[in-house]
Amino acid sequence: MPQDDQSPDHGLAQAAAPASPPYVPPQPLTLRINGEDHTLNIEPRVTLLDALREVLQLTGTKKGCDRGQCGACTVLVDGQRINSCLTLAMMHDGREITTVEGLALAGEPHPMQQAFMDCDGFQCGYCTPGQICSAVALLDEVKQRQASALTEGEQLEPAAMSDAEIRERMSGNLCRCGAYPNIVKAIRSVVLRQA
Repeated sequence: MPQDDQSPDHGLAQAAAPASPPYVPPQPLTLRINGEDHTLNIEPRVTLLDALREVLQLTGTKKGCDRGQCGACTVLVDGQRINSCLTLAMMHDGREITTVEGLALAGEPHPMQQAFMDCDGFQCGYCTPGQICSAVALLDEVKQRQASALTEGEQLEPAAMSDAEIRERMSGNLCRCGAYPNIVKAIRSVVLRQA
């Protein structure tokens, strides 16, 4: 029986090869990080997390899940906490970015950094930079009496803030080691000092 060199189609159309995305050259960008300007040329699709870690070697900010679920990559942008893995570096041109490296004041640890050390608010330490950045933002939220899922803003009395309130406000930051009781203790100690 003669062999047919062509395989039968069976009614299936050949899928076209996916088109490659258009080339976009690196773009100029100025990131103001920890009070210092950094002028870069990076691809527009680079996340803020990768720009911090891979381009600028600011490795205090950790890459955990890379999906915005763990909070290990939390940094402050204009005082607000964000997951740096979920945002593009290009979106933050000229904005004030603070990483865990930039929290110290005149060579002294930020009060929240010191509280985490004093209260053993960490075990392996991988989530700690994100936890601390998030906790620093929490301090400002409390000062401004911003509401949470547990309280309305005008009801929030910093000195009377419950452990449940702290946990709610820190719920975007996960600790696989389970150091939550000491994290709450550390945050509470700073809140009480600043109340």
